Amino acid sequence: MNSYLPFIRYTAFALISGALLAACEQSGTDTPGGQTSASWQSGADWPWYHGNPHGTHYSTLDQINKDNVKDLQVAWTFDSGDAFGEGGSQSDMQSNPLIIDGAFYFVSPKGRLFCLNAATGKQQWVFDPAFGEAINTKQRLRGISYWREGDDERILFTFRGFLMAVNAQTGELIKTFGDDGRVDLREGLGRETDSVNVGNVSPGVVYKNLIVMGSTGNTPGHIRAYDVRTGVQQWIFHTIPHPGEFGYETWPKDAWKTAKGANAWSGLTLDPETGVVFAPLASAGMGDKDFYGGDRTGDNLFGTSLVALDANTGKRLWHFQLVKHDLWDRDPPTPPTLITVERNGKKIPAVAQTTKAGVIYILDRTTGESLYPLAQVTPPASDIPGEVSAPAQTMPVHPKPFARQHLTEDLLTTRTSKANEDARKIFSGLRSRGPFDPPSLQGTILFPGMDGGAEWGGAAYDPDTGMLYVNANEMAWILKVKERPPMLAGNSGEAIYLNHCAVCHGVERKGSPPEFPALIGVNTRLSEAQLQHQIINGNGRMPGFGKQLSSTDVAAVIGYLSGDPAQAIKKDTPYYPSTDGDPYVFGGYTRFLDSDGYPAITPPWGTLSAINVNSGDYVWAQPFGEYPELVAQGLKNTGSENYGGAVVTKGGLLFIAATVYDNQFRAFDKNTGNLLWQTTLPAAGIATPATYSVNGKQFVAIGAGGGKNPKSKPGGSVVVFSLP
Repeated sequence: MNSYLPFIRYTAFALISGALLAACEQSGTDTPGGQTSASWQSGADWPWYHGNPHGTHYSTLDQINKDNVKDLQVAWTFDSGDAFGEGGSQSDMQSNPLIIDGAFYFVSPKGRLFCLNAATGKQQWVFDPAFGEAINTKQRLRGISYWREGDDERILFTFRGFLMAVNAQTGELIKTFGDDGRVDLREGLGRETDSVNVGNVSPGVVYKNLIVMGSTGNTPGHIRAYDVRTGVQQWIFHTIPHPGEFGYETWPKDAWKTAKGANAWSGLTLDPETGVVFAPLASAGMGDKDFYGGDRTGDNLFGTSLVALDANTGKRLWHFQLVKHDLWDRDPPTPPTLITVERNGKKIPAVAQTTKAGVIYILDRTTGESLYPLAQVTPPASDIPGEVSAPAQTMPVHPKPFARQHLTEDLLTTRTSKANEDARKIFSGLRSRGPFDPPSLQGTILFPGMDGGAEWGGAAYDPDTGMLYVNANEMAWILKVKERPPMLAGNSGEAIYLNHCAVCHGVERKGSPPEFPALIGVNTRLSEAQLQHQIINGNGRMPGFGKQLSSTDVAAVIGYLSGDPAQAIKKDTPYYPSTDGDPYVFGGYTRFLDSDGYPAITPPWGTLSAINVNSGDYVWAQPFGEYPELVAQGLKNTGSENYGGAVVTKGGLLFIAATVYDNQFRAFDKNTGNLLWQTTLPAAGIATPATYSVNGKQFVAIGAGGGKNPKSKPGGSVVVFSLP
């Protein structure tokens, strides 16, 4: 048994029998979306994002098992040809594929939808949602959705601000869906369409003839359901409550008119047996407002919450708020996992939500009540003028956190004496008082940082054993706010850039790669038309500025980014105070790193853990991932950043890639955590794998897209393995 995390008390592994995946208890009847329980139970298909509507990442296949996994070899590879960029401006590929009736569907780094032969990798068709437009900006797409009724088979997926429907057999856009095959997701939110930009990195869930969608972008995060045949919106749940709706009083009076956020960017989970959809909702802020909430006093329901909705109507059934008045961007980063907890001989349908904070909430699926004890935490109050932080927060007592919660001086890096000295110097000027320490002017340690604890790959659950598997990041970040600088007068490109763009990309345009790319030399990577489209419409975390900037302003910014000296600020340009916006703004995304660019804390920097959901105890936990250059220096088992989840199988295996720097794809013994097999991918597999079978032969697939390591080239291929 591997052991690394000092706060975990390990227990002996005990096989828990009788816990069956609820999705496989339907006696073969038809289920929403045209998939039968038999197809899930056989494991032949991987027909949903993360394998099944319950989000368990589980497969009943056992042809590949603990005895023969060492013999795995590449069965086929397919390169989409869509990788692009270098350093901090590269593409990535996070797609979890769907495999249905021998067809293999996935989306590429440029958002193209491919259909391949699942046994051979031969391309059947490809659909380009950009319709020939050159794409050189990151398109983060994690999956697609499938619906079938008779001979009508559809792939539903998003690109930029549109939901599209494509014929699954031919790859042609279905023109009768929405407006000529597309639904504009900006419409139907109760706001002017050009005042918001809406995207969707995670697929919707299909229930009967509905597709239920979350969103991301500079938008109110309302949950909506559309008819899969027509694209007509059927219902909406206001995540920022309107007057008369539950939770309205937890916001300022008119916040519902202008507030943005509380969105389900990480995806949704469905219980098709009961018709309930579970929505993990993000912080009630957007951009700067993630970290300063002076204009949104109150608990801010349904921000940073898990909400259960009636999938037929959108009616709220229950909610559980994970963080009140979130100032830390502690949004749940992944769809929850539907599990079964066995207690006193009784099986309790439950839902497990992992978090960026490194804790797990295990709730009764019917009531939303916690199945394990909770503790009230009294955090320090904010000392930022105008900010009113919540006086109390809730944390699980059990299961214990899967990441350390409080950074103290004795946990600073000892990798080298200089690294330790530099880390101590930085640390001495920061606040570090544990969970819910508010953002500050001097800088507050957020531990674990903004990229987890848990991340968007999600947990894997084994219904045969009652085990939940969580991969996590364990790094510290520095959370700082600052007084909003006075707006610069004039409409030069530099003034507009500093007023609107520098908060994320930096005054010196160096960004914070890979999430916020450097803009130095961006004109050599993107054409003027592409830059214009990006500025006006936004993409990913970047809001669109089409409402705020005129065409002349946009042209000026492009000129400044392209080095036009006429767009520089003259030294005597006067300043004037901002008359709008918050008085305090976010100081930027800053990892706490040592002088060599490695995490400034002692390892592990990434972990993989197995938790028995029936007892809440950890069975095993260990570092996950390595830095090859540190291994060459003799420093092994450090763990590293990791994104994308695991797949667990009846064959006794846990398959996972995820690690950013070593490009490894690994298979572990799910009972002990022992490493049984690994191979090097052409680029990091920051995606969740899939496993399926064709004509009785089991395959394991992973997308190799890289994209998180600015020192490594990105990729755009799928690599599929099988036994000889």
